[in-house]
Amino acid sequence: MNRKFLITGAIFGLLAVIIGAFGAHGLKPLLDIAARESFETGVKYQMYHGLLLLFIGGFKMPSFRFQKPIFYLLLFGVICFSGSIYLLATNNLTTIDFTAIALVTPLGGTLLIAAWIFLLVEFIKFKSK
Repeated sequence: MNRKFLITGAIFGLLAVIIGAFGAHGLKPLLDIAARESFETGVKYQMYHGLLLLFIGGFKMPSFRFQKPIFYLLLFGVICFSGSIYLLATNNLTTIDFTAIALVTPLGGTLLIAAWIFLLVEFIKFKSK
């Protein structure tokens, strides 16, 4: 088991529930439907990748060459992807214009895709005993 993956996965899951509840209840009257759907997408992807971190953290592989890159790709991917979506979806509620960070969202998505590719390569190379 990898403690770093497990702790980060649990934090992402916890925050996804808190942020999702805040979005569903606190922000519902303040955001239009498109912004709420976008916000929910950020929450879903954060939860999915939090669960992935928990899965990887509990999965023992004898040679896990890409462990560090996968961890950091998932960490920064979620922060960039979901974080930028949260800011962009709530852009109209603040005096700060977050539209300048719009390109951070696809960057975060690319990091998440790269993490899945690294994980796929690990699983393909995994030899069961």
